Amino acid sequence: MAIFAVTYTYSDDVAARDAHRPEHRTYLSQVEGMLLSGPLAEPDGALLVIAAPTREDVAERLDRDPFLLEGIVVERTIRPYTPVLGSQAPTFAEHLER
Repeated sequence: MAIFAVTYTYSDDVAARDAHRPEHRTYLSQVEGMLLSGPLAEPDGALLVIAAPTREDVAERLDRDPFLLEGIVVERTIRPYTPVLGSQAPTFAEHLER
């Protein structure tokens, strides 16, 4: 198993974000391997950290995110991530050992 950092960059359509946020959050709460998710600023977007076998698995799991389907996500990056230091590093390491 690997860990991936996913970044979203959002469109400027704040009204669409507000309208679709509940279904977006419900969807993400059910994504297999989701370790954490939350908003970023400058530019507006989000950071998601997901445990999965491959980058392709991560993409498949997120392809039905309502924000993506509604065009709110204008850019998505998926990169391998290896947490090394910090109070949560041991928690993340558990996912790397599987």
